[in-house]
Amino acid sequence: MKRYMTPARLFTLGFALIILVGAGLLCLPAANKLGQPISFINALFTAGSATCVTGLAVYDTWSQFTVLGQVIIILLIQLGGLGFMTFAILLSMASGRRIGLRERIDISEAISAGRLGGVVKLVKRILLGTLLIEVTGAVLLSIRFIPIFGAGTGVWYGVFHSISAFCNAGFDLMGVLEPGSSLTHFVGDPLVNVTIMLLIILGGLGFIVWDDVLTKKFRFRQLALHTKIVLAFTLGAIIVPSILFALTENSVAFAGMSGGEKALASVFCAVTPRTAGFSTVNCADLSSGGVTLTTLLMMIGAGSGSTGGGMKITTFAVLALSVAAYCRNRRDVNVMQRRIDATICRRAFCSALLYIGVGLLASYVIMCIQPLGVKEALFECFSALGTVGLTLGATTGLTTASKIVIILLMYAGRVGSLTLFMAVTDFKNESLARYPEEPVIIG
Repeated sequence: MKRYMTPARLFTLGFALIILVGAGLLCLPAANKLGQPISFINALFTAGSATCVTGLAVYDTWSQFTVLGQVIIILLIQLGGLGFMTFAILLSMASGRRIGLRERIDISEAISAGRLGGVVKLVKRILLGTLLIEVTGAVLLSIRFIPIFGAGTGVWYGVFHSISAFCNAGFDLMGVLEPGSSLTHFVGDPLVNVTIMLLIILGGLGFIVWDDVLTKKFRFRQLALHTKIVLAFTLGAIIVPSILFALTENSVAFAGMSGGEKALASVFCAVTPRTAGFSTVNCADLSSGGVTLTTLLMMIGAGSGSTGGGMKITTFAVLALSVAAYCRNRRDVNVMQRRIDATICRRAFCSALLYIGVGLLASYVIMCIQPLGVKEALFECFSALGTVGLTLGATTGLTTASKIVIILLMYAGRVGSLTLFMAVTDFKNESLARYPEEPVIIG
């Protein structure tokens, strides 16, 4: 068995096991406020959404689940966000067991470290950094929530939303104010908005980016190319969409808001679609342009080796740079005085095509299963595949078959479509034999 347990297969099977265990726990009567177990498919959907840090929900979290159920959900979010292998290494270190080569390879693959040396130290820094960021976020959010909900509840809400935001999950407990409202009641609150956005961005950058920035002491010129690309394109993916949302939604979704609220809402709408799932504006109120822009951002996703999912910002960057190089008739893809290997470009195109193809196919299947519009189906599927969690309101009306499709999409989005494909196929090295070359007409 060990012979065939590749890192990709271990990664995919581990997440599947966590989802199944989580579903079983959420079925417990003690986890539900009515004292009645929910159906297994709905429990599986909720556990899958939490573990895959998506945020799509068939139930309002506060209205349906007890504190025990909420704790189970947030633990699944933490496991899914950091990766079960990270916690496995933590338990191994706590027990004093030596971390072998096999474990180092697995954890390196899980966090996209790209190296074996120093991977255990990297895990320690990841866990310490996560704890520091989540505690800071919880304290800042508690400052706002305690006056509203009381000391005990306010602290718990601060902790829950801090972990959910950092892990890019999008689960919330604001059903206490209005079921399914997310953070719409705090659209003009700078403390809540800025804290949540910073948590989302930090969680979505990727652990390798953190390590590189801290090691190089914030000196941009010394950073690795991967880090530079992630930081540059993340900044661009915030600034440009913020401006576009401000223009398209000024008299639509943002109508009736003050200037400050519109500014906060614009930036929040740009940040959260790249796998976070929180919303300060109801997605159903967005214009067609706003929905389209949100869908595109959901497709792009967060950084590689981060708490988020999606196609990944680096994949999008390599695609954009490759197209730019081709249009300029350049043989190589060059950026920031560095050349990107052709193999990486080919992997990016393959990953993107597979990602988009899976999303379109799933949308078609759901539209065949139930009478759902094209806009709603595409939005729901790419929200699931990008592990985002935003919805136009279709989630609660999904049939059992559609829920299974969405669960599979969330799972594929978290582990990666390419990783999942490699895990379920007998992936072998390329044959040494090469066939004669012959041209094919393109365009």
